[in-house]
Amino acid sequence: MKRPRCRTRFAVLIATLPLVLTAALVPAIGGIPDTPAAGSPLTLTAAAPSAERWNADLTVVDRDDVNVRRTAAGLRLREARRSARSPHSAVAEGMLLTTPRTLARPATRVRAEISASVPAGATVEAQVRGWRAAGWTEWRAATADAVFDRPVTRVQTRVVLTAPKGGVTATVRGVRLTADATAAVSAATPGRTYRVYATRIGLVGEVTANGRTVQPRDHFAALPSRRGLSPLNTGDYTVRVCTTSGSRCEYAPVWDVGPWNTRDDYWNPSSVRENWKNLPQGRPEAQAAYQSGYNGGRDQFGRTVLNPAGIDLADGTFWDGLRLTTNAWVDVAYLWTGDGPRGVVGDGPLNIRTGASMSSSIRGLAAHLAHVPIQCYVTGQSVAGPYRTTTRWNRLATGQYVSHAYISSVYGGSVPVC
Repeated sequence: MKRPRCRTRFAVLIATLPLVLTAALVPAIGGIPDTPAAGSPLTLTAAAPSAERWNADLTVVDRDDVNVRRTAAGLRLREARRSARSPHSAVAEGMLLTTPRTLARPATRVRAEISASVPAGATVEAQVRGWRAAGWTEWRAATADAVFDRPVTRVQTRVVLTAPKGGVTATVRGVRLTADATAAVSAATPGRTYRVYATRIGLVGEVTANGRTVQPRDHFAALPSRRGLSPLNTGDYTVRVCTTSGSRCEYAPVWDVGPWNTRDDYWNPSSVRENWKNLPQGRPEAQAAYQSGYNGGRDQFGRTVLNPAGIDLADGTFWDGLRLTTNAWVDVAYLWTGDGPRGVVGDGPLNIRTGASMSSSIRGLAAHLAHVPIQCYVTGQSVAGPYRTTTRWNRLATGQYVSHAYISSVYGGSVPVC
């Protein structure tokens, strides 16, 4: 459904003069200091000597980066104005994704020190995620402590810039990261599925928050938080979306941000949820605003919420995967919150079937690059696919099957025999 949608948000770093943030890790005991007044330096207690430090490389801008450029002064937005073709975007936005760094020792906490000139109305934020056996954690803001639910062995950083319409962009001179260990925090409850309202994205030819140009009958989803936004050409964050009857499902990567809000990771418990912590876990803010007048019936940008949407679906997912004809309630699982072996769909959209045979009934699709949870495998019909010829079929969590010939890789553990 085409409608205004604001995609970008982030912790506000606003000043009329150049702002330098200088921060290190706080001790494991104690809270984070209050935010300083605009223009004041931020100084926190020094990190432990065992902490690992490095500088994010802001010099390489390539295909997985969105609307940013490197200048002699530092990293800036390439276009500091909204596209005339994108009225759904409230502000100009850009994102630089760095190469993951392998840590010398596992860590549970990362903090960023940002050196930047940030004019009034502009924002800059450094976010990080960590790799553990089950895959990537969600993205966390690292201007304050980013604390993970378990030790991570690799860390990836992304720097997000925004500017108001017609405003001046920030200039980022450097981002220094520090990693060490502290008490872990809770993550999203594994295995939860929530019933939320789905709308159709449309917007063919537009650019998503991760830099993808939307194709006709495309296969991906959008959630109202960047915490579960996959980098371009990955399915690191994948949802399983099913009709309420369970008759059709699709596994789809999350490649955009929306609808309505951009800081509403409603699938997380209140201790982790970024905003709207007094709402029940699994209830999107837009749904509460529309149905109950929560927040005065408005989203985070002050707009009147016109539907209770908690997920957006690209046209191929909407029409072909679920065979929906109008906006509808769906059951959504947020697969990166779980454990166990995952397969990466290397070619697709791939049919998911009721049995281990190409003649078995089709019950839905798994989109290209989606990460699908594999329960076990069985021997079935031999299939010659793009990666191998095999009789192995993977049983997914829905009790349905995909041929292993279309799975490019498996991670997160060994797959048992059913």
